[in-house]
Amino acid sequence: QVQLVESGGGLVQAGGSLRLSCVASGTIFSIFYMGWYRQAPGKVRELVAACPTGGSPSYAASVQDRFTISRDNAKNTVYLEMNSLKPADTAVYYCNVGITDAYLRGTEYWGKGTLVTVSS
Repeated sequence: QVQLVESGGGLVQAGGSLRLSCVASGTIFSIFYMGWYRQAPGKVRELVAACPTGGSPSYAASVQDRFTISRDNAKNTVYLEMNSLKPADTAVYYCNVGITDAYLRGTEYWGKGTLVTVSS
């Protein structure tokens, strides 16, 4: 079993910053992908930032140059640094991690989400 625990969400004024964290724990052989999604009220879940193992980070156009994804592989942790936040960034943010078990089977896991609210 694998658990993902997110933290760092909250209420911030427009122009402010927040840092989200997501820690993966449990039976982990290797992690091949870590990323962040978000879902605003009444909208579909969308990819915010992705960080494949050994690859380059990628971002949604709406957050490019404002958000930064990073990983601490020793801690099985992924971060999302969010700057210059806008009310349009208000959403529940979900951590998404791809994990390989000892039998080389890949499974995708989701966190429960952390709410980010940006006030104008």
